[in-house]
Amino acid sequence: MLTPLEIEALRISLQVSGTALLIILVPGIAMAWLLARHEFIGKSLLDGIVHLPLVLPPVVVGYLLLVIMGRRGLVGSWLNEHLGISLPFTWQGAALAGGVMAFPLLVRAVRLSLEAVDPRLEAAARTLGASRLRVFFTITLPLAVPGLVTGAVLAFARALSEFGATITFASNIPGETRTLPLALYSLIQTPGMEDAAARLCVISVVVAMVSLIASEWLARRTRRRMAGRDRGMT
Repeated sequence: MLTPLEIEALRISLQVSGTALLIILVPGIAMAWLLARHEFIGKSLLDGIVHLPLVLPPVVVGYLLLVIMGRRGLVGSWLNEHLGISLPFTWQGAALAGGVMAFPLLVRAVRLSLEAVDPRLEAAARTLGASRLRVFFTITLPLAVPGLVTGAVLAFARALSEFGATITFASNIPGETRTLPLALYSLIQTPGMEDAAARLCVISVVVAMVSLIASEWLARRTRRRMAGRDRGMT
């Protein structure tokens, strides 16, 4: 049986990571398509910026989010003044921090999958009169589904485990932003809570393993379905 603390941390973690995935899914697919299918000046720079959260300390990412999205930030001040939206120290802010950290994983997985799609199939569809948008949604994207599924699950798992950027941008607020990693950190800092911390650690490992196994299972299932469809068409 899970304790109220564990249930709360697990609920907030799933809420934050699910929202993070929704935030980055469409921009991630668009960015992956741009990097996979186009050559332009500054592509290497853009690619580096996209993957920057992978190499930057998460605390730095959280600080940059405060500078940009804080109440007095470059974008956050406008959101707060005109729309009444304040992201720091909220679960939505935690979702944004998790999404930023997970974004490179989604882009990389989808990009590799898009690059594996034969461009001749797209060219053949274009010669038959299909628009670029229709080619993308009817040919390119369906063929890249295994990579999309893998990237989405990995991004979900990465947002689920995010700590540094979240605690910097959204803080560690019980019932609001205290996800599994933050709850574990709080327990470690509290004397006499070693057993509770160990339980929460086990829960975190189980959730992460379920995410990875689900990613592999969904990718294999998708590949088998696509292979069976191709055989049926031939």
